[in-house]
Amino acid sequence: MPDLATPLIAWYREHARDLPWRAEGFGAWGVLVSEFMLQQTPVTRVIPHLEAWLTRWPTPAALAADAPAEAVRQWANLGYPRRALWLHRAAVQIQERHNGVVPRDVDDLLSLTGIGDYTARAVAVFAYGDRHPVVDTNTRRVLARVIDGAGQPGPPSARDLAAMEAVLPQERDAAAVTNAAAMELGATVCVARAPRCPICPLAHVCAWRTAGYPDTGDTRRRQARYEGSDRQARGAVLRALRDASSSALPLQDILVDWPDARQRDRAIDSLVADGLAEASAGLLALPGALDARV
Repeated sequence: MPDLATPLIAWYREHARDLPWRAEGFGAWGVLVSEFMLQQTPVTRVIPHLEAWLTRWPTPAALAADAPAEAVRQWANLGYPRRALWLHRAAVQIQERHNGVVPRDVDDLLSLTGIGDYTARAVAVFAYGDRHPVVDTNTRRVLARVIDGAGQPGPPSARDLAAMEAVLPQERDAAAVTNAAAMELGATVCVARAPRCPICPLAHVCAWRTAGYPDTGDTRRRQARYEGSDRQARGAVLRALRDASSSALPLQDILVDWPDARQRDRAIDSLVADGLAEASAGLLALPGALDARV
């Protein structure tokens, strides 16, 4: 395999975006929060929410001491609000199991609520500088094109980690930069549509480019339409709860103008099942808010 790390590192040093979690001394808690927020959410939407979150809760202990309802409320319109609940639970676990310090070990990180293999490795690498392959969607696309000659990556698999491991230098700092550089390249140059090949630092070794950009198919799962979906109804219910002047709302007053009453009821039921809302005595509230009324 050609040396990919050297041109990646050189390109990254010159072209990497100035993002908050890349700042010197940003800290493991900040990295962890950013990784939660960045799941399926664009960078530009995450940055203001991240800054507000860390201003309010600068440590895991600060978040753990607050109610889960406040985490869901602060999450606002970031989408996929279960992440807020998981992040609150992870903060409680960090406080209880690790004395309020985000753990460094990948297995310890994996034991926290809401943390999968990618997030655990990302925290270990980007917060602590340990040497692990870190593979997100952008990295997988770069590897698929440069190494496999495919226009789009296939479904995620353990093979992705092995492929990235083969790219990494042995030196820890260089390996961490290589991980970040592959992600950045996929996010800004080797994009899903209309890749910017003329400015790509790996163009000279890219198997897909050498083969003439063949159409190798696209097995990526398509995002379901949001407009009119149950997800939209869930978001509307949560927004009503977040914006309410009281800690709980009567069930019959929630989304009374929603065009599909059965969809609204499904949304409420699913939020309660997911722990994002709680219902009692005809009232609906964010998690923990009903207890606070007692």
